[in-house]
Amino acid sequence: MRKVWLGVGVGFALISCFLGLLVVGVYTAASNLVGGGSVRGLAENAVPAAYRALVDQWGRRCPAISPSLLAAQLYQESGWNPKAQSPAAAQGIAQFIPGTWSAHGVDANGDGRANVWDPEDAIPSAALYDCKLAGYVKDAPGDQTANMLAAYNAGPYAVLKYGGVPPYQETQNYVKRITTLAKSFEAPAETVPASGQAAGAIYYAKDKLGTPYLWGGDGTAEDGGRFDCSGLTKAAYASVGIELPRVANDQYNAGPHPSRDQLLPGDLVFFSDDLTDSRAIRHVGIYVGGGYMINAPYTGAEIRYDKIDSPDYFGATRVTEDGARALPRRGSA
Repeated sequence: MRKVWLGVGVGFALISCFLGLLVVGVYTAASNLVGGGSVRGLAENAVPAAYRALVDQWGRRCPAISPSLLAAQLYQESGWNPKAQSPAAAQGIAQFIPGTWSAHGVDANGDGRANVWDPEDAIPSAALYDCKLAGYVKDAPGDQTANMLAAYNAGPYAVLKYGGVPPYQETQNYVKRITTLAKSFEAPAETVPASGQAAGAIYYAKDKLGTPYLWGGDGTAEDGGRFDCSGLTKAAYASVGIELPRVANDQYNAGPHPSRDQLLPGDLVFFSDDLTDSRAIRHVGIYVGGGYMINAPYTGAEIRYDKIDSPDYFGATRVTEDGARALPRRGSA
């Protein structure tokens, strides 16, 4: 959430001073910053198609951010929902609170209005806000991206006071969560490290072969030990100590995305009717090798092996502990 900084030891007057400084020339100053050079691009289809170009363009606005980092922030804030509104009145895809938006919202699409509900304004405004914060803490020791994220969470004063990420657990967790989540939006490297827990997850899933499917099933006694697709993958990885979200399209961001020819046993494989939008994912299975997965397919079927190569194949995720831990929990719908 774009929220008021923690501001430990900082009075309201100092915060007001920062806000006033940030307002002046926010668009011009950030526009003059140089992009990140050889920054890796976005993973295919990780960002919904409607926002991919915006995230890729504005995520290169300054060296402290990248397309994948900006994507991680937006996903963390709203789950790509441009109509999101929190109980704290944070609004839109980037979850600006009204006071912060009035100071930092820009009319990026040139329609004459800076509109917090319009991703064409809100996504650029989020990137510009990040870059402005990075400018304030540019002389602090340490990683510039970590310092920018810490300034976003705790305020620039705290970063400058402590010479880097301050010793606040909330801030340190936020920095780790966003930088880890960013890896799930980044185009994969040539080699994606194997998962240490994959064998255990496959062993669990194999033991459930032949179990009848149950929509919403988590394998509990109340469910008669039955699962749906994401209930099975969640339980399989829980058996090796990794807690995944309940929903398949949230599980997609639990780690980096190997290409089809990089798949290893234990990778989660996803399927969708819209191959341009990870939020439209509707099915998940556990890859076991040879072009096959174990999955809980649909009502009336049993947990079984199926081929993964089909027109609705969306992509894969190599689950990591840090990646799963970084994911927002949005309920079990």
